[in-house]
Amino acid sequence: MLRARVLTALALGAVILLALFAAPPVVTAIVMSLIVLAGAWEWSAFLKGASLPARVAFLLLVLAVALWVQLQIRDPAQFVNLLYVALGGWCLALLWILVAPGSTPRWAALLMGLVALVPTLLTLVRMDAHWSRGAEWTLYVLLLAFAADTGAFFAGRSFGRHKLAPRVSPGKTWEGVIGGVLGVAVVAMAGAWWFGLPSGPLLLLSLVAGLFSVVGDLTESLLKRGAGLKDSGALFPGHGGVLDRIDSVTAAAPVLALGLIRLGVGS
Repeated sequence: MLRARVLTALALGAVILLALFAAPPVVTAIVMSLIVLAGAWEWSAFLKGASLPARVAFLLLVLAVALWVQLQIRDPAQFVNLLYVALGGWCLALLWILVAPGSTPRWAALLMGLVALVPTLLTLVRMDAHWSRGAEWTLYVLLLAFAADTGAFFAGRSFGRHKLAPRVSPGKTWEGVIGGVLGVAVVAMAGAWWFGLPSGPLLLLSLVAGLFSVVGDLTESLLKRGAGLKDSGALFPGHGGVLDRIDSVTAAAPVLALGLIRLGVGS
């Protein structure tokens, strides 16, 4: 299984690198859109009892809302408002995990899908197309989420003893969270050097984004559990579905982007 995870990660990494650094922004936007829409299709399985037409309707809804919101964003302040909406949504998701992990009504899964997927897509596209060194910052977001996932996987596998949220995801542990935090810290220190930024603010912001990535992971686990699913899909050998790879990104990307804007890095 580990070999399959590594090979799949390398293949996905190659596709992302080509999209970010060897293609024009419009192609990158298409690639990001396809990834997020594939995630939307998998998310539609969380709408318990949804028929095939209902799942297709959810996919089209995500696309329509993303296009509509993009048309409404005419200046950086409006983009910031979108990021605050995403931040608020993830704070509510954390409350959901803590207070009512056994309740997964269809309407809540639908709304959380919009909050998770639409801001993520628009954030990744905007960072790449409009920010200075945008492709590098987009890659940084993805690496940060990857580091959080990888650190959590290996630390939890090697040292995991204390359950993080047993009613949501019995396999996740506090030791895994610590491993993920350490992975994020390494990426943040390397990022500060690469971008020529003070290490303190970027480290703090990255750690916050890394902790939110855990919320994204747990939210998907909560919804999978409610729908009776082990994985969101089976597209990637050793990794599950698309959502199993981008659930951390959906929470980390808008939080990190909001913080970077406040630091004067993006717009």
